[in-house]
Amino acid sequence: MRPHPPFPLHVKKQFSISNSTKKDLRNLPRQEVARVLSAVGELADDALPHGSQKLFGSQPTYRIRVGDYRVIYEVFAESRIIEVQRVRHRKDVYRE
Repeated sequence: MRPHPPFPLHVKKQFSISNSTKKDLRNLPRQEVARVLSAVGELADDALPHGSQKLFGSQPTYRIRVGDYRVIYEVFAESRIIEVQRVRHRKDVYRE
C-alpha cells in the first residue's frame, strides 16, 4: 500500500541537495549521475513516485531506487521542500 502524499501531488516542490550528497554524486560513474539527477528532478513533480518507500525510524524520510543506487530524501510538507540526503550504492547506503 502506497503512503498518502504529504502534500498535493499537483503542487510543484523545490528540492535541495546537501554538500555530502554532492560528494556522493562525484563518486558515482558519470552515466549513473545523469540517471540519479533525472530521478531527483522528477521528485519535484511527484514526491512519492511509484516504488518509493518510507524509511523506518524517521518521519519524513523516503527512498527511491535508481538502478543499483538509492536516493534517500526527506519531504517537508509545510515548506514544500524535498531535501536529498544521500545517494549511494545499495550495499553502502544505510551504513554511516
